[in-house]
Amino acid sequence: MQHNNSSKDIKADVMVISPHPDDSEFGVAGSVARWVNEGKVVVYVICTNGEKGTSDPNVSPEELKKTRQKEQRKAAGLLGVAEVVFLEYEDQGLEDTPEFRKTIVRCIRRFRPDTLVTADPYRRYIWHRDHRIAGQVVLDAAFPYARDHLSYPELLEEGLQPHKVKEILTWASENPNYYSDITATFETKLAALRCHESQVGGHHFPSIEQWLRSRAEDAAREQDFTLAEAFHRAEFLW
Repeated sequence: MQHNNSSKDIKADVMVISPHPDDSEFGVAGSVARWVNEGKVVVYVICTNGEKGTSDPNVSPEELKKTRQKEQRKAAGLLGVAEVVFLEYEDQGLEDTPEFRKTIVRCIRRFRPDTLVTADPYRRYIWHRDHRIAGQVVLDAAFPYARDHLSYPELLEEGLQPHKVKEILTWASENPNYYSDITATFETKLAALRCHESQVGGHHFPSIEQWLRSRAEDAAREQDFTLAEAFHRAEFLW
């Protein structure tokens, strides 16, 4: 596990847990930029290295891993994300295991966020399995495992006390019920996404920008703003 150097762990308002580098920028970067502008502390947790995300036969997995971490740090820096944690699981290798769940619980207890944001695990059509598994494990980690002191009691020995998150937002949901205004931060979202040059570089970006703008307009259609990111929101009433 890698994370930016800090003398003391920060208290996060928002923790974004992504299956791969660049997923956060596609799913939630406009909202991240707005939250940071509002003074909120945002932390990123990146589950996998993304080292298989290429069609170039001349790029090694180790080289791509380094590239994608560099790109993610650059995007996070542009957005004002306070810290980036790389869990370094294998791309296409996430499994719903007690060990992976414990790692996510450790992150939740370490940064103690009010809001968790991750990929929606419940899409009914083809969806990258890392997204499905990461989303499900995050939901389970938040409730009940991060909350209950008898879940992973060894974490108590690390000084990580139980924590209750207040809400979870999942992007790419088929049943969105929460719309975040990104009208003022859409260009920042695009700039952050452009940092992932290995994934969206070259001639691909204009069509991606058009697709994202169209999605943002559709999400805001019944709202009183122009561009939005859509989520399914679940609130915990403890």
